[in-house]
Amino acid sequence: MPPIVPTIWDIKTPASVQELNSNRFQGLNSLDDISAIINTPPIGGYQRPQTQPEEEEEVEVEEAEELGHVDTYADYRPSKSKIGISHPDRVVETNTLSSVPPPDITYTLSIPETTINSGQLSALQLEAIIYACQQHEVILQKNQRAGFLIGDGAGVGKGRTVAGIILENYLKGRKKSLWFSVSNDLKYDAERDLQDIGASNIQVHALNKIKYGDTATSEGVLFATYSALIGESQAGGQLRTRLRQILDWCEPDFDGVIIFDECHKAKNATSTKMGKAVLDLQNKLPSARVVYASATGASEPKNMIYMSRLGIWGEGTPFRTFEDFLHTIEKRGVGAMEIVAMDMKVSGMYIARQLSFSGVSFRIEEISLDDDFKLVYNKAAKLVTLAEFMQAADELCMSSRKSLWGQFWSSHQRFFKYLCIAAKVRCLVELAKKELEAGKCVVIGLQSTGEARTREVLDENDGHLDRFVSAAEGVFQSLVLKHFPSEKQMREKGAGNKRKRESCRALVSLSIHSKATDLHFHPSLAWLEEKKQGLLNKIAELGKELPLNTLDELIDKFGGPEHVSEMTGRKGRVVRRPDGSVRYESRAEQAHTIDQINVKEKDRFMNGEKLVAIISEAASSGISLQADRRVKNQCRRVHMTLELPWSADRAIQQFGRTHRSNQVTAPEYIFLISELAGERRFASIVAKRLESLGALTHGDRRATESRDLSKYNFENKYGTKALDKITKAILGQIESKVPPPQDYPGGDAMFFRGKQVLCITLTRKVSTRDISHLFYCNITKFLNRILGLEVHKQNSLFQYFTDNFDYLIEKDKKEGKYDMGILDLAPGNDQIYEETQEKFLTAGNPQDGQVILYKVTVQGQERNMIIYKPNIGKQAQTESLENLQQKYRKVCSNDSWENQFTFSFRKCSHANWNGRCKKVEEGQECLMGTRLRQYHMLCGALLRVWKRVSDVVADVTSSSILQIVRLKTKDSSKQVGELTR
Repeated sequence: MPPIVPTIWDIKTPASVQELNSNRFQGLNSLDDISAIINTPPIGGYQRPQTQPEEEEEVEVEEAEELGHVDTYADYRPSKSKIGISHPDRVVETNTLSSVPPPDITYTLSIPETTINSGQLSALQLEAIIYACQQHEVILQKNQRAGFLIGDGAGVGKGRTVAGIILENYLKGRKKSLWFSVSNDLKYDAERDLQDIGASNIQVHALNKIKYGDTATSEGVLFATYSALIGESQAGGQLRTRLRQILDWCEPDFDGVIIFDECHKAKNATSTKMGKAVLDLQNKLPSARVVYASATGASEPKNMIYMSRLGIWGEGTPFRTFEDFLHTIEKRGVGAMEIVAMDMKVSGMYIARQLSFSGVSFRIEEISLDDDFKLVYNKAAKLVTLAEFMQAADELCMSSRKSLWGQFWSSHQRFFKYLCIAAKVRCLVELAKKELEAGKCVVIGLQSTGEARTREVLDENDGHLDRFVSAAEGVFQSLVLKHFPSEKQMREKGAGNKRKRESCRALVSLSIHSKATDLHFHPSLAWLEEKKQGLLNKIAELGKELPLNTLDELIDKFGGPEHVSEMTGRKGRVVRRPDGSVRYESRAEQAHTIDQINVKEKDRFMNGEKLVAIISEAASSGISLQADRRVKNQCRRVHMTLELPWSADRAIQQFGRTHRSNQVTAPEYIFLISELAGERRFASIVAKRLESLGALTHGDRRATESRDLSKYNFENKYGTKALDKITKAILGQIESKVPPPQDYPGGDAMFFRGKQVLCITLTRKVSTRDISHLFYCNITKFLNRILGLEVHKQNSLFQYFTDNFDYLIEKDKKEGKYDMGILDLAPGNDQIYEETQEKFLTAGNPQDGQVILYKVTVQGQERNMIIYKPNIGKQAQTESLENLQQKYRKVCSNDSWENQFTFSFRKCSHANWNGRCKKVEEGQECLMGTRLRQYHMLCGALLRVWKRVSDVVADVTSSSILQIVRLKTKDSSKQVGELTR
């Protein structure tokens, strides 16, 4: 209940009357402190009633929770480590993690004072080194040494931190270390980091320069790539592996450091040889001191499986296996992921800071489509359909079609993705030229280079190329050439048998002659070739109108390679000569490899020779493109994302190229998304991963560089429910509460009729019941397949989907079922007091943890008032302080009101009216009518009790949502935990 404020107000009267009491309010709290008005007698000496209802009959006013959002980030300073010089750049931590205290420090560093005092390692980096080495002293179940995860973002200096951990162990007598990363070229970065901290005496040996089986190097750092872990050699007829070579070099009982740098590369630990090798290495070296280092260590809970040394799952933990952990976290959604990050920090196994985003701007440019482009897209949508492939498959009586459908839908998605990207080129070029004119420079991020299609055309023309090519055309052409059903494919795959195929053709022929079907097959095999050639002809005709390869077109529109720094993995490109002719040329320069060319192109951009840079995934690790104080080109970077990466890992890595330490200005980020509804598919997958990534690695789903993409995340329970509803509405199974788009030609009836036809065109000609499988499978399939609809149809269908999506979210918000993520208790209110705390020990790995139950009280400071009048009681509507000041005036003040104000701070209304409270007399608490609100928070190692607590809450409230809140008490103590009532 809002607090009592003992102030008398009355309806405003003429000024002559107001003047009578003009000086009688001095000494009272200011108007800004007033939160409610209760028990206010009117002028004329209103007397308190002689009797009051029994306490048991009173109904408490439901307390409105003071929950909201404040800033996501807080400035970061080591809280328990006191050594070292401040980091040169402003560094932040999420408010959530900043509310979680790290363990006390028990480890003593051996790193020389000269290194510490010189600032070669900053205070932040030294803190990470201390906690990593401290965690390495812990032994988990099965006698495995505990590991540590460094989740620092770009600019905090993970490289130096890792080098510092190696140096610390070297000084402790552990002379050998393993360092795994994504590229052999990063070996030079490792050497530089060691030199920068005064450890140049520690040699770095590149594994790729050492012969298989050779273990000659006695000490130092063995540097290798993740792909090297699965390297094999048959030299001399004896199978030799890099993994065996590494194990031999380490020798038995190895207790040195293993650095898994950019460890997100091992995320598919159960499905790839490389991931399995990472797990295998950890299992075979149980005493090794493992360090995982990545700003994107896990974009989803399932990708954490390689982090076996964190001790989150296994014997002695609440989760016996990784599968148990995964099931629990995925079942409880993003909120549980946020708990994981907090628990890792409080347990001392994790640290995550990042450069401040102060000065960084984010915006989304939604790009409209030209009429000409819509026309071409609609032609493509009519041509690229499954119908032709299905007819051919039926003609051949293909019994197994899974592979065919997989190839078709894969090509279908890539084809339309190329069109989506091409739709934005014109607008991007216009935006970029404006930024260049404003004195800035431009970095363009994409993934697809289209090189495969270019080389195909090059081979078809005996190495000559005199035109720009279309990557989209090549995708569909390749699909038809390689995968269109044919007799040859049937023989090669052994699908079905001859008798079955012949009987099938006879049946089809009979059906045609009897006019019992709408199928239009030619009964001979010649039909297949005719159909295939017809498709190829149509593709060639459409290819004249399809967009050109995006990367080549961009370079051409910016004036050619002499004006653009291209940092990609492709070997050649199509360029326009000064005379207007077009030719294919190699990217290689004399005496330089492609990798070296990327470095040279980076230097040209940083030196200001070129002011436009285009980067693909090949340049998304290890390349710095920020406005560095040490380079000539200090223009502000405008980072434009033309094509979003498929994974959050790649997205974060690419965004991190332009926002790094030691920069003069922070970058601007622009995400370009066309009005094509189907393109939300690509934004959706990244948005979902970024939300999970922020929750898992920073304890806050909002903590990602591309937080503006969150509105495109449809891959959640609301997307699934919305999809189910629009499917049933389209099939006439339910009456939709959400109307279809108003601007659809022909109105509602045509919308639903048209959509049912569209469902049929996207799947096979089967019963209406089976049509629903198009949508029932999952949201991903729906978002993929609407790409193949004509522009106005896919946009209308998607609009109908998002309207239902928004409706369901609003419904849950009104019913209190919506998970708002981590909220702040009483944001902006500094009147929060910690009353009591109870501590409970929880068993777990790597050590016992604490769960603390806090009781806190909040003194309300709302601007909206609950009004009580003596004659009619509580008013239904709240009123703002501004409205009250317009309608009422203060009329008196005396000691009794002051006393009541003080009395009501902690004592309830029962004590006020009756002089006693039964609950209090029975040893209970009663907050009825007090100016305080009371909350209980469960803090500490929540992950260890999460399942048990959520199960109890679900039984009591019929909801598994546990609201996680942050708060800052009057004495500046921060807490974060689960809110209980």
